[in-house]
Amino acid sequence: MLIKATQKYTRQSPRKVRLVANTVKKLPLEQALQQLAVIERRSTLVIMKVVKQAMANAINNHGLKFEDLTLDSILVTPGPTYRRMRAASRGRGMEIKKRTSHITVVLSTKEATKTAPVKAEAVKAEVKVEAKPAAKKATAKKTEKKQTKKVTKKATK
Repeated sequence: MLIKATQKYTRQSPRKVRLVANTVKKLPLEQALQQLAVIERRSTLVIMKVVKQAMANAINNHGLKFEDLTLDSILVTPGPTYRRMRAASRGRGMEIKKRTSHITVVLSTKEATKTAPVKAEAVKAEVKVEAKPAAKKATAKKTEKKQTKKVTKKATK
């Protein structure tokens, strides 16, 4: 089961938020929270809030336990950009872009992550196992025939 939590219109540039998100998204959930508490960046506060919100959704709305949750992905996408003007020389105005970002955290249960890939791999493995012996037998017979022809030609010469 996938549990999502999003934070939209965060007034931080997506590039700066992705720096923290990429360091944390490959870790287990407990280690990710510990790492977020240590990293000294402004974006860690926002990412930690979204991760905690996703955990609260899983525990309160779906009745799951903290031990069963794993961090599936953290997505940081750009939001709308606020455009402001700053006075420049010769009466001109220079544009300032104030970027925003949307942060999505996806948690999954350990059972769902283990069972889904195993079933798909098991079915593929069964199909491959059935197909390979049949192919080997057919090729083996052809090679035996070729070898016998070569032997007979050599014997006659």
